[in-house]
Amino acid sequence: MKKLILAVIGVLFLCISCKDDNSQPKPKAFLALEYPEAEYQRVDIGCPYSFEINSLAEISPSRNRIPCWINLDYKAMNAAIFITYQPIRDNLDSLLTDAQKLPLQHTIKADAIQGDVYTNSFNDTYGIFYEVDGDAASQAQFYLTDSTDHFLTGSVYFNSLPNFDSIVPAAEYLKNDIKHLMESLQWVK
Repeated sequence: MKKLILAVIGVLFLCISCKDDNSQPKPKAFLALEYPEAEYQRVDIGCPYSFEINSLAEISPSRNRIPCWINLDYKAMNAAIFITYQPIRDNLDSLLTDAQKLPLQHTIKADAIQGDVYTNSFNDTYGIFYEVDGDAASQAQFYLTDSTDHFLTGSVYFNSLPNFDSIVPAAEYLKNDIKHLMESLQWVK
């Protein structure tokens, strides 16, 4: 009889102690990163082009030290926009082909690549802006030309392994800076 009473009391304790508290792990989410509103200033670095850059960016020469190839370094984001410039010398077709191939190199890791045609007849600049979604090495690329003398390309790179979920806020911020750069680009005569 003692064993039966102890068993009933044990079952009662189990029933009372087990309650549904609905605990669940927190869902994954984007980081709540915020960046200051962009303040742009025109830069002239002695090249056949000038444009406006964000005050967060610092200009540095590219690693290969080719004249008029620069990096716009964003230290707070651990990222850079690489800018290359080449004069057109009867090679517009090959420059366009190379610039259009570059985004396609990211198709293995990219979820989507979207190209938007850009035209600014006032500044004589024409090109394409590519947005890359997914864990690709570059999240945005572009090229601009006047079709006769100048050809400029640019691409965003982060100094870390690509993890799209983690870099979305910074990538969006830099895409806006690239769009502003494209809109403000002027060829220096």
